[in-house]
Amino acid sequence: MPTEKVALVTGAASGIGAGIAQRLIEAGISVALVDINGPEARALAGKLRATGRAIAIEADVSIEEQVRSSVEQTVRELGALDYLINNAGIEVSGSVADLSSGQWDRQMGVNLRGVFLCSKYAIAQMRGGGAIVNISSVHAMVSWPQCAAYDASKAGMMGLTRAMALDHGPQGVRVNAICPGYIETPIWEPWLSQVDDREETLRAIAKTHPLGRVGRPRDVAEAALFLISDAASFITGASLVVDGGITIAGH
Repeated sequence: MPTEKVALVTGAASGIGAGIAQRLIEAGISVALVDINGPEARALAGKLRATGRAIAIEADVSIEEQVRSSVEQTVRELGALDYLINNAGIEVSGSVADLSSGQWDRQMGVNLRGVFLCSKYAIAQMRGGGAIVNISSVHAMVSWPQCAAYDASKAGMMGLTRAMALDHGPQGVRVNAICPGYIETPIWEPWLSQVDDREETLRAIAKTHPLGRVGRPRDVAEAALFLISDAASFITGASLVVDGGITIAGH
């Protein structure tokens, strides 16, 4: 049985998830990278193996059997499971009048059902306690137009975070959420490809932040590492906003 800690990170092939996986490896934590994009997850895991233990697992977090299998593979190949980072997420735009029921269900399936399923199977494997971090969003607290399903899923994730913290605290399992704001990741690309001036758009977004810049995956990764660490041993059921101050500025 290995003595180092083991984490499972969902949505780990790119963006925030990749940044978290990289930071955990740097901290000496073994990582299972779970993503629906198997080739990208395997490519990143290959790079991370230069400095630590990493495996890639191709899975859709909304499908129970694939989640159960992912957790079992993590324990089988890495020897344990101590931390879960529920990062996998998608954004389906539209008002409730515009969204189809299928679009709504897919949004909830990945962003909320995925957190439920991954947590359900991970908690059963956590040895003597553990920690879960759910990557929610500032959309859980404030809203922008055409984000009905996304906002609902992220707000639901915060409620689920509190419920799990309450239910599983006696087992030594801590559960917290991070609410990122604008973080520069590939999820921006479909939107940025439609604007007239990409660079001007990015500059305008940066100006809405009191800190004068948008976030980077590393910003969220550092927060996640803190929340699973012993430094946060008395923190559970909390939501940490990592947004450069955009929400307090009223944007």
